Amino acid sequence: MDIVIKELPEYEVAFVRRVGSYFEPQDHWEKLMHWSNENRIFPPHQSFIGISLDNPEFVEGDKCRHDACVTIPAGFEKEKHTSIQFKKLDGGQYAWYPFYDKPELLNLAYKYMFEQWLPNSEYEADYARYNLEFGLNNPWEDPDGKMKVDLFVPIKKRIS
Repeated sequence: MDIVIKELPEYEVAFVRRVGSYFEPQDHWEKLMHWSNENRIFPPHQSFIGISLDNPEFVEGDKCRHDACVTIPAGFEKEKHTSIQFKKLDGGQYAWYPFYDKPELLNLAYKYMFEQWLPNSEYEADYARYNLEFGLNNPWEDPDGKMKVDLFVPIKKRIS
């Protein structure tokens, strides 16, 4: 797998947080999609981003946090929207892994990045920033039930 280093900008996002196993239904996406459709915020002008905040190998499944996010346009009046949360995602240097497979296999992309690619690269993970999962399709609409995600892992040059 060829990993490409990319510079990403800072993003302002609206988000819905869910706590529970990553392998259970992700109903928070439905809430976010409904909100984004009501507010006409959706691709191709905006992006959907998933953020897995916990490693299920170290955190009990029922305590894993995931943020379903959508980027918001400049000048969006956040004060008028009390039913949703907002935050900024830091830009910077990221390693890009294009993933297209069954949703339950996304954890294998993470394993590859953290257990194989990073240790053998000139980079290390930048844990001050989030891993970003840019959703490029709806797996329920994919003929093979696969999800297409651009996985971005925040990195920094390894200090010897």
